[in-house]
Amino acid sequence: MSALRRLLFSRRMLAYVSASAVGVTGGGYYYLNSGPAYPASTRETRRPPPPWIPPPRQTMLDSLQRSGNNPEEEFDLLIVGGGATGAGVAVDAVSRGLRVALVERDDFSSGTSSKSTKLVHGGVRYLQKAVMELDYEQYKLVREALHERRIFLQTAPYLSHMLPIMLPIYKYWQIPYYFAGCKMYDVLAGKENMESSYLMSKGKALEMFPMLKPDGLVGAVVYYDGQHNDARMNVALIMTAVKLGATIANYCGVTDLHKNADGKLIGAKVKDQLTGREFNVRAKGIINATGPYTDSLLSLNSPTHKSIVRPSSGIHITLPAYYAPARMGLLDPATSDGRVIFFLPWEGGVVAGTTDTPAKVNAQGEEVTAAEDEVQWVMDEVRGYLSRDIRVRRGDVLSAWSGLRPLISAGSEGGTEGLVRNHLVRVEESGLVTIAGGKWTTYRAMAEEAVDKAVEVFGLQEKAKGGCRTEELRLVGSDGWSRNMFIGLVQRFGLDTDVAKQLSDNYGDRAWTVCALAEPTGEQWPLHGVRLSPNYPYLEAEVLYATRHEYACTAVDVLARRTRLAFVNAQAALTALPRVIEIMGKELGWSRSRQREEYERGVKFLGSMGLAPGMAAGASSGFGGRGGISGWVGWLEGGFWHLLGMTGLPIPTPIPASLPVSAQSYSRAKFDAGEIDALKEIFIRHAVLSPAGQAHDAIVQIDQRLKKADIREVLKEFAAEWPGAGYEGFREADYRYVFEEEGFKDRVDVDFDEFVEICGNLKDVALVPVATKKSKDQRKRIPVEKSGGGV
Repeated sequence: MSALRRLLFSRRMLAYVSASAVGVTGGGYYYLNSGPAYPASTRETRRPPPPWIPPPRQTMLDSLQRSGNNPEEEFDLLIVGGGATGAGVAVDAVSRGLRVALVERDDFSSGTSSKSTKLVHGGVRYLQKAVMELDYEQYKLVREALHERRIFLQTAPYLSHMLPIMLPIYKYWQIPYYFAGCKMYDVLAGKENMESSYLMSKGKALEMFPMLKPDGLVGAVVYYDGQHNDARMNVALIMTAVKLGATIANYCGVTDLHKNADGKLIGAKVKDQLTGREFNVRAKGIINATGPYTDSLLSLNSPTHKSIVRPSSGIHITLPAYYAPARMGLLDPATSDGRVIFFLPWEGGVVAGTTDTPAKVNAQGEEVTAAEDEVQWVMDEVRGYLSRDIRVRRGDVLSAWSGLRPLISAGSEGGTEGLVRNHLVRVEESGLVTIAGGKWTTYRAMAEEAVDKAVEVFGLQEKAKGGCRTEELRLVGSDGWSRNMFIGLVQRFGLDTDVAKQLSDNYGDRAWTVCALAEPTGEQWPLHGVRLSPNYPYLEAEVLYATRHEYACTAVDVLARRTRLAFVNAQAALTALPRVIEIMGKELGWSRSRQREEYERGVKFLGSMGLAPGMAAGASSGFGGRGGISGWVGWLEGGFWHLLGMTGLPIPTPIPASLPVSAQSYSRAKFDAGEIDALKEIFIRHAVLSPAGQAHDAIVQIDQRLKKADIREVLKEFAAEWPGAGYEGFREADYRYVFEEEGFKDRVDVDFDEFVEICGNLKDVALVPVATKKSKDQRKRIPVEKSGGGV
């Protein structure tokens, strides 16, 4: 025993242990920090790459139609669906040398693929489920996603980047729990890890994220994941497939499937949604990649089909940039109902979400709209972890959207939050190959598996040139791009820095072509680049580029998916809509009626992005004002004020001299004319007058007070007497938030000034802006400059 003790505590053993510890620590550090850096440009020159103009849409349609008339023009694969999965399948298949066609009934990424959380991630919450529930399927999903995350950053470097995400910690026991979970996330990524997660003190956390609630904060854990521009990524995949030789058309829906005498699929009938023309497309095999609409095509193939997809709705909201730092995200892993919520900087704003609730597939052409109760839930969660000196207002919501996740059914009823975000590939008796489920991060692996199966099922081994190439295949725009390319754009074209950065990050080396279309501004600086909206870095030149080079067919295509203005700020997109229609109409030769249809379609779409119903009524009446009746009507209504330079200025409202100073300020900022007097009347009716107090001539004295517990019922009564003023929809959560924010949490009663302050703040934080009213009984819309520009 003594010999063993001497051996264990000898200098030699100490040296071995020390050397082993140093080796393991150093090796582990190198292993976890030697992951993917931003790849260098493959070009050795800083000169712009040669221009490339894709075939026009009509050429694509003609090629599709010829396949139905001439067997020699038959396609190897017809892919139905132009979202992330379908576009990925097209790139994989055409890169193997197959003759590929793809049709999409709407625009590319018009559904789920443009409405994601914008993350390229393995999924920390999936890892938590894998560990806590011993779920091997969740574990496999995380491993696969972490591997694909690295490929994502390499093949589309300009569209994706690393993003640190903070997990704030408010209990000391959570420190080892969260830190161990993030380290396990690093270890699972292995050599493909981005950056190692690390602990952060309370002071450092507040320095990096000053908007964070400091009360009870003990520290934070920071881990790294990827972020991307989902719709732009989808377009890059489509254009890569086109450049490799695929035939692709948007706004072409499959209306019927053709089978031979043996019941095997040999093609489909396709309808051009823009012209109504129908034609046949012939193909050796068909791949169903329609996401949430998977069951629709399967039912077309077999009327007795049973559903395999359970759609789940996830909503997101966009907030102004001042809600979060520009380069740090935040994750709340334990919301009030157990769901996870992200808070991420994106495209100059902040995206908060998402929810996870069962949903139904919407009808063709119908947009999915974010429910108001879901928006309010996200707002409540945001209020829970931001500092008290930040007023989280409903009016700060710049846009709100909802997307459908195509989750694979587990065969049981109930919620969807427990379903694994995995995918499946299945083959029907007719030969139809279906790829369903999954998520954005794993689109490439899903496509590889689907094409492998299609090659096997349809006997395409001789035509396919080897295996999958997409792990190394870089997307259009990547070859000549570098992180400093935007500086060259500034120097050559005289652009604003934020504009050049946006073009570089969203178009890669294609940004040179976009800039070549930019018109001079006529100003001292910037020299080129007229903006669609003065507050956002999107250019009118992007409208032309999208129309000529990216198959944009409608104004919504440009505002929502070629640029992201509709997702960043729906009201700004509405303002830019007429100019987008004007540019596209001139380029595509639209008639006056077509332009009107585009405007109405755009307004309807923006309504699904959180724009209040009727908000565009005023703009609609004056649309197309360079001629036509509506333009003259608009001039007659407002031309005089245009000449005076006073368009849109509010008419001042006289302030009653009897009101206290604070109430006067609120009447100017938040209340309609006469509303303060009405509030004063109902306050006197319900207030309790202390024995020493008096009220003279309806002037409210400071000792006249209203019980805080009665405020909610008083305002319900006021809402009935003053309809349309915005007092109908306050929730208990809104009252609690305002009372706590204004320091009234422990108060028993309030005076009139405090009552008015509470009413104003309730309208401020809870009000959903509505359209400008047409009668005096309706509430006036909050001006953009006072609402934070929100919708």
